[in-house]
Amino acid sequence: MKAVAASTSAHQSTPERIRESTKDDAMLLIDKRTVAELLTPTTVVTAVKSAFVAHARGRTVMPPKVYLTLPAYHGDFRAMPAYVDGAAGLKWVNVHPRNPAEHGLPTVMGVVIYNDPSTGQPLAVMDGTLITSWRTAAAAAIATRMLARPDARTLGIIGCGAQAEVLLLVMSQVWPLEEVLLADQKPQRIAALRSLFPGVPTRTASVEEAAGAEIVCTLTPSTAPIVWRNWVRPGAHINAIGADAPGKQELDPQILLDSRVVVDELEQSVHGGELNVAISRGIYHPEQIAGTLGLVLTGAVAGRTTSDQITVFDSTGLAIQDIATARVVYEAARQAKRGLEVEIG
Repeated sequence: MKAVAASTSAHQSTPERIRESTKDDAMLLIDKRTVAELLTPTTVVTAVKSAFVAHARGRTVMPPKVYLTLPAYHGDFRAMPAYVDGAAGLKWVNVHPRNPAEHGLPTVMGVVIYNDPSTGQPLAVMDGTLITSWRTAAAAAIATRMLARPDARTLGIIGCGAQAEVLLLVMSQVWPLEEVLLADQKPQRIAALRSLFPGVPTRTASVEEAAGAEIVCTLTPSTAPIVWRNWVRPGAHINAIGADAPGKQELDPQILLDSRVVVDELEQSVHGGELNVAISRGIYHPEQIAGTLGLVLTGAVAGRTTSDQITVFDSTGLAIQDIATARVVYEAARQAKRGLEVEIG
């Protein structure tokens, strides 16, 4: 993550500024390494927070996520278009859980097509895999700020794959952590993650130990509960991140029933987030949801209401987060003269 940490800052600009900086039909191709070097926790958290607020105030356009499910290949594709804060685009992303073991490829890969909304001109095509990790980590960091106890100092991470790397980078820079407990079925993943953060107080833990932290992040592709109610301490905050499609779940439904649940987007959470299985089985009901993170950020909905309350953020991943982050990458690339210009007209 050294390249990520050493990234340059990006400045917000108006759509007019974007058009002025683009020559004729030139489009930027921005690879993963460049994306890593251009992003910082501060710029991404700021952009994603702004996107959540804009969405809560009705200033975005975000059609439902479209799934192209291919059982024969044990995976799926997702098309995620959005408009937010003068930026428009589409993320095309796959989820193939067998990739690491069978093909030596990441489970999740993607690209983002970034456009000028006023003309439709394609401004950039960029790596979307790292953008997905960064915007997901930023959402978890924002939810933690709004929902966790201010005195929370222990973080449990369950699932230490690629997403955990960026999550720990962002969380360690925006939240004071005294101990990070890492749990994964594969010890080598924990060892690899710990080696990247020698300055962060990490240790190997069981899933039960990690679930007992004051802040818990679940990052697995599980389709059955792996975190049980009696493991979760009073006052804990949980970022439920792994469940992002129908049939996925990581939490004992009793946790949801005993918690104040905040979601990133109502429809997506009901049909494909941590809540989807509990709702489909009649265990949990949509009206029990406290509200969206955007509404919490605007003050329209309360976050944590008592110190011993368990809070859950159901993070399904929104296209507005991707496009807001892509805008950061594009503007930083133009400013730093990075990326490859190509003519597509």
